Amino acid sequence: MISFENERFHLRNDFFSYVMEIARGKYLLHRYWGRPLKEFRDSAPLQRVDRAFSGQLADFENERTYSLDVLPQEYPVRGRTDYRIPAYAVELENGTNISELNYVSYKIFDIKPTLKGLPASFGDSQTLEIELQDACGNFKVFLSYTVFADSPILARSVKFINTSSKKIKICNAASAAIDFPDNDFDIINLYGGHAAERTIQRRKVSRGIFEISSTRGASSHQHSPFIALARPTADEFQGEVYAASLIYSGSFAIKVEAEQFGTTRFVIGLNPDVFSWTLEPGEEFQTPEVALNFSAHGLNSLSQGYHKFYREHLMRGKFKDKIRPILVNNWEATYFDFNEEKILALADCAKDMGLELLVLDDGWFVNTAKLAHGLNGLADEVHKRGLKFGLWVEPEMTNFDSELYRAHPDWILHVPDYKPSFGRHQLVLDLSRADVCDYILNAMRKVFSCAQIDYIKWDMNRHMTEAFSAKLPPARQMETQHRYMLGLYAIMEKLTAEFPDILFESCSGGGGRFDAGILYYMPQTWTSDNTDAICRLSIQTGTGLAFPIISQGAHVSVTPNHQVGRVTPMQMRTFVAMAGTFGYELDITKMSDVEKADVKIYVELYKEIRPTIQLGKFTRLLTGGNEYAWQFADGKRVVVMYFKILAQPAEPIRILRLAELDADKLYTLKKYLPPKKLGVDGGEQKIFFEEKSFYGDELMYSGIAVEKIETDFAAYMWVFEVQ
Repeated sequence: MISFENERFHLRNDFFSYVMEIARGKYLLHRYWGRPLKEFRDSAPLQRVDRAFSGQLADFENERTYSLDVLPQEYPVRGRTDYRIPAYAVELENGTNISELNYVSYKIFDIKPTLKGLPASFGDSQTLEIELQDACGNFKVFLSYTVFADSPILARSVKFINTSSKKIKICNAASAAIDFPDNDFDIINLYGGHAAERTIQRRKVSRGIFEISSTRGASSHQHSPFIALARPTADEFQGEVYAASLIYSGSFAIKVEAEQFGTTRFVIGLNPDVFSWTLEPGEEFQTPEVALNFSAHGLNSLSQGYHKFYREHLMRGKFKDKIRPILVNNWEATYFDFNEEKILALADCAKDMGLELLVLDDGWFVNTAKLAHGLNGLADEVHKRGLKFGLWVEPEMTNFDSELYRAHPDWILHVPDYKPSFGRHQLVLDLSRADVCDYILNAMRKVFSCAQIDYIKWDMNRHMTEAFSAKLPPARQMETQHRYMLGLYAIMEKLTAEFPDILFESCSGGGGRFDAGILYYMPQTWTSDNTDAICRLSIQTGTGLAFPIISQGAHVSVTPNHQVGRVTPMQMRTFVAMAGTFGYELDITKMSDVEKADVKIYVELYKEIRPTIQLGKFTRLLTGGNEYAWQFADGKRVVVMYFKILAQPAEPIRILRLAELDADKLYTLKKYLPPKKLGVDGGEQKIFFEEKSFYGDELMYSGIAVEKIETDFAAYMWVFEVQ
């Protein structure tokens, strides 16, 4: 999959080609990334043009057509005749921040090297490592490229090594940079806020610099560490799309620059605004990995490439491909107002409805009198009812009124001489310190061992401020945020290895740390604290652009909804929540008999179709506006969901065309669930068993008609079996 000939590296598989060139014996240039090529023969050679105000290096003083300012570079630096956004920056002891990386050598590995202390992809692959060197600064940079035979993903990362006898300060260390020869792109990114995460935004690339980033010490609710550059005509099913997803959970930056001559550069990696790293002689620094993705067939193909890659080459442990249990979480049911009796009442009701897991959320540790027989006694009672038992924890935080803070006030992130700031009355523990990490490890070991715990929801409800560590010297304070992430990853690595039978779910006020890095340790994430079904249509659609369905926690909640006050039918709430790791987050003991009967039907249905939803191929048929439609298929079954937010007068009949079926196979409609016709809470659920079969080509090209229902918040489902 990797070849080197005529000073060119060609990385390729059935999905893409990626070509680099060594120019003048020392400059590593980017030449091509896109559809797979049989061979790269330079049909469009680089044109050398004398550009005004583009300087030349000393070797080319009399060659005004040769400037780094206009060449497509693989890992560019600012200050050596290139004025565009850089991929890296270093500062030497004499204050110099100028460097120049020249090609030295390469190696090809058939076994992918691991990244020390960082989450990274794995599996059958080939890895190219290119060695570059700055002779004056006396440091080396190793660019790593991994190609997987079964995936459109190219995994990239960078390693710096100080080969000098003096300190070197890294001020910027991106994981990847790409130079495109044109700027005919739309930028697609995922923006939002707490309870409104990962909204899809699409805008045309324009001259200047576009940036999305986080300085919060977490990937954040506000911006996802993901970006796509799509051709303007690209949609869900056609067109070229290039994307990058950072396998990292901390502060990041993604920049896209369309420069004066119409080219485009994008750079992705650690956020240099809150990062620097001092390398002592002989030391090395490793950047996080980034998953680059190319699709020649639109956004659905791009998403499916990421979903498959993360499930097969990033997520680990016994649960990564295991069907997830249907749960009930007590948070929106009781908040902090609960005791053992209330929790066991939820468990009794959950058992009757066919649910499989009860999760005790925030507040259990505040007053031990809430649980008359402790966690162990409660867990035993839950297990006696045939349910699994889950628990919420938040190990990364503390507050002033705690034994921990009184004993170790220096264990929080804080700046000397300033009063600390708060979020939810909380302070952030300094995970850049080994002693703090050891404390958290031991505390969690005690909790996880005190009872039979089957599931852990690991929360982080406060972003970093005053990211200053009492343990680090002044010159290294900008290392704090990244060292925190290395500490967190080390904790998660040890705990998930020591407790392999616990299903871990990540959370950060909902989706504030939903990123590829966390999936390496925890195979699912609570998608958002917003459980309103209408809001979740957008949130889950955006999340699914990069992350697999099985990684997305999704629950049915009460109406009026606690976040937005909206009243929606049970079927709408249920079908939206079914498009993920399904559960309930409301007081099920207070449901009406009609609602409880509905829940039993829905739970029985979900148990039948969840292998298809959680492990099948996900396709967006309709996205955004007033309608959404999602398809899940696994070769045995096809599940189609259609949602209409608001009814409209005089509308045409909606014909829904399915996608990516086998044209020559028969698909038999086994279940059809239109919306209830008698309002939100009443009416008999219609489930039609129609042994009528259709060939795949008819379902794709003629489509299925959506039964007209004159009601807001309508949700439909079709279930086909493949013959």
